[in-house]
Amino acid sequence: MRIRIKVQFFLLLAMTALSTASSVAYAQSAQAPTSQPRAELALDYSYLRSNAPPGGCDCFNLNGGSATFAWQFKPHSFALVGDVSVAHTGGISSNSYSLTLSTFTAGGRYTPRFGHSPLKPFGQILVGVAHSSGSLVEGQNPTTSNAGAAFAANVGGGIDLRASHRISFRLVEADYLVTTFNNGVNDHQNNLRLSTGVVFHF
Repeated sequence: MRIRIKVQFFLLLAMTALSTASSVAYAQSAQAPTSQPRAELALDYSYLRSNAPPGGCDCFNLNGGSATFAWQFKPHSFALVGDVSVAHTGGISSNSYSLTLSTFTAGGRYTPRFGHSPLKPFGQILVGVAHSSGSLVEGQNPTTSNAGAAFAANVGGGIDLRASHRISFRLVEADYLVTTFNNGVNDHQNNLRLSTGVVFHF
């Protein structure tokens, strides 16, 4: 009889200790802040479709890359963004003019909630300056007096695929990039930029 009482007593004591330990562990995990990456760096390949020569769409392609840094205020909200992009081509028109277009823009990005999906869409608006060099603007086009620095704006968005806590793949980013280099006609260039690459979260 006494043995049964002792066994029941120890079982009750063990269950109480286990329950208390579980409760403490749960409380600590609930109070511990979950670390969410706020900074990210995207390294992308970029393709540009441009119509820099004035008059109609004497369009041409540029290839290059971009680096984009973003800092989120909190997950699924607004972020500050800085973007540097460089693209080049050497076959504009039958004269094979060359052009290197660089842009330096900054602005804001919004990332909406998308449930628990690994897909993360975003939209952004960036403004800054653009720089151009190459035979298209050096000597061939004397009206381009602001090739060193012109206004640039970048409006668009994209979709990231989260692969892990630290890495995402930028499936696609599509941006309307406008620059305002002097061209003797409308001082306005329309560019479509398509990018894809890898995003590192910190």
